[in-house]
Amino acid sequence: MRVRLSILLVLLVVAGVAAWSYLRPIPAVAATGSLPASEVIAGGPVVLPWPARGSAAVGAQNLGFIASSGNEQAIPAASVVKVMTALIILEDKPLKRDDQGPTITLTSVDVQAYYADIAGNQSALEVRAGEQITELQLLQGMLIPSANNFAETLARWDAGSIEAFVAKMNTRAADLKLTRTKFADPSGADPASVSTPTDLMALGVAAMKQEVFAQIVGMGQVQLPVVGLVYSTDHVLGQSGIFGIKTGSGFSTGANFLFGATVTVDGKPIVVFGCVMGQPTSEIAFTASKALIASMQSTLHVRQVITRNQTIATYVTAWGNQSDLVSPVDVSLVSWPGMVLRQRLDVLPLVVDRPIPAGTKRGNVHIVMGDYKLDVDLVTADALYPPGRLWRLTRINF
Repeated sequence: MRVRLSILLVLLVVAGVAAWSYLRPIPAVAATGSLPASEVIAGGPVVLPWPARGSAAVGAQNLGFIASSGNEQAIPAASVVKVMTALIILEDKPLKRDDQGPTITLTSVDVQAYYADIAGNQSALEVRAGEQITELQLLQGMLIPSANNFAETLARWDAGSIEAFVAKMNTRAADLKLTRTKFADPSGADPASVSTPTDLMALGVAAMKQEVFAQIVGMGQVQLPVVGLVYSTDHVLGQSGIFGIKTGSGFSTGANFLFGATVTVDGKPIVVFGCVMGQPTSEIAFTASKALIASMQSTLHVRQVITRNQTIATYVTAWGNQSDLVSPVDVSLVSWPGMVLRQRLDVLPLVVDRPIPAGTKRGNVHIVMGDYKLDVDLVTADALYPPGRLWRLTRINF
């Protein structure tokens, strides 16, 4: 009798343990990553053809700032200031491509401003009291032939006064983190409007996100009321892939040129940006810019950082089931020697309590290089299945 009771007791214990084991939660499975956390882009130090005088900075779309000549000092930005004026106008009073926008009636105040600019030997376009001109035409006259009086008219129209508009300019500069930039007027005629190549390049990148701005600075000429046909101050438009952006000169510190260009890198069109300041003449500023563009084109590369179906991480279950996490797409980035590529796996542990099909999205890999910040989705390469009954009954440590 005792033996039977002992056997029964053992069976009950075994059954209880088996039931407890079977009913326990299925353990979560962590993914094991296979990417390095960081990697330095191969290549030795790059020596760019910096201008002999003044300062300069270069960058690339998405990648952001690349390098500067290292001797940047805030100097008069001259007419490059008009890029900020245009940016604020288009943010406050947006235009769609080819939209003329509101019509502004010019007054004696605008005429007086024109004559004052002419008397000060500034760049200006003739206007007349009662003249009807659109927002788009004012922007074109300000950015293409670089009319200072058009910048002043736009500022008064937008903010009610020059002073109020300049306050907006400096607020926007702070938003863009242009720490070495100070605006004193909307046209750049005031030498107290100062900046650096790095700051102006960041401003240019922001302005080029406005489709109408990009359209205007790419125009070599435009027909305007009263004055008729006028031409761009950007004499290298279309050369070396240059599509704009803005010239500036007129002070003893020299000529400036904020530029953008589209170049071919490893068979792909890449947009580069740059700014040169303090050059002896505008022609020298143009030449220096083209030299920088050529050097960037030969040094930049399009690097494939992730290939389609590449294994980024792997799930391995305690019961022997396995699936890789793969990228469903190729990922290529513009790269520059010496930059650091950072990669972080963002995948939560997985509880396989039901079948998980192949192709199921499970987290991502976060990639950072320069201004690049992107998340690449990861999917399961193979199906994952819950554990079988035998494993659940007999497991010990899981």
